[in-house]
Amino acid sequence: MQTLTSAPDAVGVAPSPGSLPEPELLTNAEAAAFVRLSPRTLEKFRVLGGGPRYKKLGARVRYSVEDLRAWLASRTFEMTSDPGLTERASVR
Repeated sequence: MQTLTSAPDAVGVAPSPGSLPEPELLTNAEAAAFVRLSPRTLEKFRVLGGGPRYKKLGARVRYSVEDLRAWLASRTFEMTSDPGLTERASVR
């Protein structure tokens, strides 16, 4: 009769690329794809304001998925005459 043994300990073994968790911080291009805007639009938002919060890591800009989701949620309206729409849309 064969006995089952436990799998060897995976400590110190690098995970395979398919098993890596989704990154918490996204590059400008990744964040733009996430919110379905162009990378240039996110750059413009960083200069003029009105875009999602971002982080500066040295010269690099990164966006957290949580901040992108919060920004998207704040951009939800029920109708075109919503008072919040004109206040936020004036940052062009």
